[in-house]
Amino acid sequence: MFNMRLRGRRGAVQSSLTSPTMDETTNSLNWFEIPAKDLARAKKFYETVLGIKLSLMEMPGMQSAMFPMSPGSGKANGCLAKSTMHKPAKSGCVVYLNANPDLKTSLSKVARAGGTVVMPKTSIGPNGFMAFFLDTEGNRVGLHSMK
Repeated sequence: MFNMRLRGRRGAVQSSLTSPTMDETTNSLNWFEIPAKDLARAKKFYETVLGIKLSLMEMPGMQSAMFPMSPGSGKANGCLAKSTMHKPAKSGCVVYLNANPDLKTSLSKVARAGGTVVMPKTSIGPNGFMAFFLDTEGNRVGLHSMK
């Protein structure tokens, strides 16, 4: 929500964006970017593995391929990103992509699409299942599903 507030003795108007702080009712993740060296190759990989279509978008100094999203939905969204600041990595933070209903479907496509499964489908008890793969760019990415 956008609010206008008066500041100082002269009554200068200052604007500020206000939104709920992170708590149990908000997303802890707002946006993710998976680095790509070759955006076309990475786009084809994720479209093949996940059975989705990514939308190309250019911004100053960056090319991206957006995962399916509905702006303003309150759900976390993201993209593949190619720029001088985006470097693929096998270590560091891990993004888990939604592979419901059963991640074995997506995981079975990883090698044929040019990636490598580095951790097979693994139970995490009542929280479902997870797996890790390396994509065509060298990023370690997780999959999650409830089956």
